[in-house]
Parts: sequence; C-alpha cells; structure tokens
Amino acid sequence: MSQMIAHYTVAHYAAFKTAFDNDAEDRGNNGLSLLQLWRESDTSAWALYNVGDAKAAKAYLEGAAGVFNSQAGVASTEFHYVETA
Repeated sequence: MSQMIAHYTVAHYAAFKTAFDNDAEDRGNNGLSLLQLWRESDTSAWALYNVGDAKAAKAYLEGAAGVFNSQAGVASTEFHYVETA
C-alpha cells in the first residue's frame, strides 16, 4: 500500500475543514484513507493518506474531487505519492 501527501491552498481553513470532513466517505470509497491532517495556516493544509486503490484515487482526484474543491474553496492542490523506503 502506498501513501500520498497532499497540499491544499484554500481560501479559508474553516470552510475547507467543514467540506473536507463532509467528503470523508467519498474519499474512502475512492481508495483514500486519511491518516493525518495538518493546518499550516488559514490558507494552507496538508494531508497524509493511505492509498488502497491507486487507480480509483487517481480517477477521483482528476474528476469528482473538483466538486469538493469548489465547495471547500480550494485554489490549488499538489499530490505526491510516496512509499516507505
């Protein structure tokens, strides 16, 4: 199982967090399991996920996550797939 580190640039963390929490089931249904969420500032957050299904996760991030992004005020995202060395 691989992991993914995600960086979110957001308009307001509070709105992002509410939408993020509401999106948990959808992420889970698409191969992503949250391990940790960090708040860097009011406009920046990081998340660490286990990736159980890389194909489903990639499809979600390239498509359905757009709805989440608009609801959460996400201006940009970066995703980095990593494995334990």
